[in-house]
Amino acid sequence: MTRGAPVTEKRHPYLWGDPGQALDDEAVAGLRALLAEQFPGADLRDNPLPDWRQAALPAPRLPVPTALQPLVHDDAATRLLHAAGRSTTDLLALRAGRIVAPDLVATPGTDAEVAAVLDWCADSGAACIPFGGGTSVVGGVNPSAGERPVVTLQLRRLGRVLEVDTVSRAAHVQAGATGPWLEDQLRDTGLTLRFYPQSFEFSTLGGWIATRAGGHYATRLTHIDDIVECVTAITPTGTWTSARVPASGAGPSPDRLLLGSEGTLGVITEAWMRVRPRPRWKLSCAVSFGSFADGAEAVRALGQSGLEPSNCRLLDPAEAALTHTSSDGGAVLIVGFESAHHPVDAPMDLALEAVRDHGGEPGAVSGRGDAPDRGRDVEGAQPSPVDSWRSAFLQAPYLRDVFVAIGVLSETFETAVTWDRFPEFHAAVSESARHAIAEACGAPPNGHGSPVLGCRFTHVYPDGPAPYYTVLAPARRGGEVEQWDEIKEAVSETVHAAGGTITHHHAVGRDHRPWYDRQRPDPFADALRAAKRAVDPQGLLNPGVLIDP
Repeated sequence: MTRGAPVTEKRHPYLWGDPGQALDDEAVAGLRALLAEQFPGADLRDNPLPDWRQAALPAPRLPVPTALQPLVHDDAATRLLHAAGRSTTDLLALRAGRIVAPDLVATPGTDAEVAAVLDWCADSGAACIPFGGGTSVVGGVNPSAGERPVVTLQLRRLGRVLEVDTVSRAAHVQAGATGPWLEDQLRDTGLTLRFYPQSFEFSTLGGWIATRAGGHYATRLTHIDDIVECVTAITPTGTWTSARVPASGAGPSPDRLLLGSEGTLGVITEAWMRVRPRPRWKLSCAVSFGSFADGAEAVRALGQSGLEPSNCRLLDPAEAALTHTSSDGGAVLIVGFESAHHPVDAPMDLALEAVRDHGGEPGAVSGRGDAPDRGRDVEGAQPSPVDSWRSAFLQAPYLRDVFVAIGVLSETFETAVTWDRFPEFHAAVSESARHAIAEACGAPPNGHGSPVLGCRFTHVYPDGPAPYYTVLAPARRGGEVEQWDEIKEAVSETVHAAGGTITHHHAVGRDHRPWYDRQRPDPFADALRAAKRAVDPQGLLNPGVLIDP
């Protein structure tokens, strides 16, 4: 039977992203030398990348209707690209050949074709997993092994900006648009969605909405929720479209139920999104602190000041060292302001005055990107701390590919908690993480040669921060997945017990289900199950995520 042409992707099936952006040999050698110093005696030999063409995939278990054959793909490359998300454990499992690939991948180009694929899945008893960029790090798009066939629904053909309302400043966008595609299509209008998660290069609008993703704004407009006007989804029982209005008090919001639904209630196909003029003025500054605690108090002051900086990322000493933003063992705050309408010198000056009150020492204020020269830039031969942080942030997923290859466990976990609980929360989580890492990795919890545990604030609210923890530790070759599972379970238990959310912006997926089930109120869980039964009575959509079939 003739299938559709393979889905073309510049990504390698077993790596994070574009191999053309990977670290070169010299950079890898330098990184290996640094890690050898950090972890003396660790086995840092390279683990060669397997040839994905040697992967043994079982034959698809369901026939394809004639009308859908041009949309459906069964080639190995396409199935492997849709076999998992991009967490460290996903990448390790793929390298080890522990692969559960979908039986088939469908690539609809219209809402009608999405509905036809869902009808086919219903008739054949197959599960259906909506898939955008596949950048989930919580098992959100991974097929489960079992008797039920799986069809992954790849939405990248639904990638157009359909309409731009320049009067209301809104754009009608299909869900399969990746970050770069979306911004390229908006550029001629002078408008921007201005939503930049770390996965921006590959993730899609539909994925952002389905997972309640967090963008680059560190205050105020932090989540995709804040810029959604209305959403359309195709469900097994019909089309779900909310009214396009700026706000409504008409009962529970239909689009708000789709936000964070993770492909379980319907296939998001398009949305009206609030857009804004591209910023003309941008200023940023790195502020040094003697301790992370002092920096946290300064960030609380900024978060409650009403200044609403666009960037407000606090890095503890370990994170500051990892990102080369500091070499003196202190914490660093990266603070920034931007505007399309006016210079931002005044709010920056007020912010720096506030952080000085908490012991902060601001560096040079610099303009970024397309900002006019404000006459305040101080350029040196070395990259500024702000440049170093930005570079490290963008490069981090590609660095992780190297860590996986050379036997270093590199993963993260994130949460949010109120300010009144943060000091005790951070102490408890850090202690739990250090001991869990030491036990899983067989290394001392403190001192030279010990694993690295770093923390940064990714987003800041008047009532609390979103701490994001990074783990670097020597891996146990062949046992990396089990190592991380041990660490993840220990820290998740502590996060939950100490009053934090199990996830601030990574979503629930399959990895966070045990703690999500405990975090949500039981009556709400019953209501969510009832909604699932109403729109997906056969449990076709992404089974195992949020709600059991």
